Amino acid sequence: MTKTVKCYAVIVALLFATSPALAGPCTRSIANVQAQVDAAIENRVGSDGWKRESLNALRGYQPTPRSLAAAEGGNGQLFEYALDSLSRARAADRAGDSAACHQELANARAVLRR
Repeated sequence: MTKTVKCYAVIVALLFATSPALAGPCTRSIANVQAQVDAAIENRVGSDGWKRESLNALRGYQPTPRSLAAAEGGNGQLFEYALDSLSRARAADRAGDSAACHQELANARAVLRR
């Protein structure tokens, strides 16, 4: 093995070894709640029937959970609140604040129960 190949092998090994350390205290829970919120938004959007295409849709932009929630009007405000809670949960997760993260996740789950 050449010296360069050994160097690359060490770098790859270090990258794989450090990736789990980047996960916060509730990263997995955030992903689960995000999937639940996304599914709830899609179910709600699909239940109202056909609507006019927005300017963004006509321009070919892909919809995001937030844009779908905003398009729902009054009903979408609850979903926007859940998405805001998820954003705050991610910030708390990055800061290592498990209590705040779990509180924000509880807020997002409360929206799903309504």
